Amino acid sequence: MRTPAEFDEIRPYDPEEVPAVVDSLLADEEFCAIIRQLMPQIPFDTLTAQLRQCPDALTIQKKFCYPLIKQNAAQCADSLSLDSAAITAEGQPYTFVSNHRDIVLDSAYLAVLLIDNGFGNTVEIAIGDNLLAKPWIKTFVRLNKSFIVQRGISMREILVSSQRLSKYIHYAATTKRENIWIAQREGRAKDSDDRTQDAILKMLTMGGEGSIVDRLKELHIVPTALSYEYDPCDWLKAQEFQAKRDNPNYKKTKQNDLDNMQTGIFGYKGNVRFTTAPCINDWLENLPADLPKTEIYTRIAQHIDREIHRNYTLYPGNFVAADLLLERHPQSATAEKARSIVEQLRTNPLPTTASLTVDKDAAAPFSGNYTAENRARFENYIQKQLEKIVQPDADFSFLEERILTMYANPMLNHISALIHEEA
Repeated sequence: MRTPAEFDEIRPYDPEEVPAVVDSLLADEEFCAIIRQLMPQIPFDTLTAQLRQCPDALTIQKKFCYPLIKQNAAQCADSLSLDSAAITAEGQPYTFVSNHRDIVLDSAYLAVLLIDNGFGNTVEIAIGDNLLAKPWIKTFVRLNKSFIVQRGISMREILVSSQRLSKYIHYAATTKRENIWIAQREGRAKDSDDRTQDAILKMLTMGGEGSIVDRLKELHIVPTALSYEYDPCDWLKAQEFQAKRDNPNYKKTKQNDLDNMQTGIFGYKGNVRFTTAPCINDWLENLPADLPKTEIYTRIAQHIDREIHRNYTLYPGNFVAADLLLERHPQSATAEKARSIVEQLRTNPLPTTASLTVDKDAAAPFSGNYTAENRARFENYIQKQLEKIVQPDADFSFLEERILTMYANPMLNHISALIHEEA
């Protein structure tokens, strides 16, 4: 089945295009050099023969990308897991709306885990064209079931581009019966304060038929919480925070994106876990029919956020980070957020099912969730990350506060979601 021509500029490759696209990639010296580096244990002629035998993108993912990602997880993570108990693996395509940590691996890990958990298919992936720094990268991601989100275009072009993107997502979900992965916001939340942008939801409703609710129900949206124990790019994100603080006109370069991609792929991550909430369709059915349009989007974004926050997997470092902020950076906004949440617990206690403790009267209120050994390990990790920053104007107090914030925010948002019932 050929994809309609209107999507040619942004869609993944159709099966009949795969052989020629594979040949073009194998003619690219840089691509071949990277493949040799990633899979040195397999003769290159064997790899190329295997690629040329793949009839479609899903086969390429299963036979070529799957072992690469599993190898990466074995080398760079202590564990990689998915809790999908809230949804069924029996044939229903979903749109996974997820918080976003790593440029490349968030969707790649999810694709592997869907296969491992019996879903039978991977995901089509929304990827910004700002990340496609080289022609072979754009070719490869489209071969790997990615569709392109156009950025850096005029306001007039944005409307046309968003309409086409939305129509394609609906086509992929309903006609192609593909799972979709899309981040809840444009780009990564550098401080890990994960919030769904209304603009993403508005884009998703530019395609499809019927009301706003009907159009979103067509996509079977599943809020998906992604929890990395350690973020290899935390120090790069902190550097970017300082660069923007010191220079309001700072813009990332393509090399910055490539550095983040490489660091994220090959850096140590500890434990990595995805947890899916239920599909939001039943919740959408109960939205009041007379809500103003803008309020509909706000309510839906808040619901997705709450589901993601409730489903984080928390690690000792998340709790240590909050206590270190209170101790070392008490004037920071995140320390104030931590104090506010502790105060809220005086009148809004945690549910009895919560597997964490907070000592509201202690100087380190979250210390019941980690050991002295956990704290020492995390502090050592933070110090090593800071030592990677060699720029002469480095403000290490600010940089430390930024990194600690990245680890504290998921835990603080998780507690906030637990103590506040949904309206």
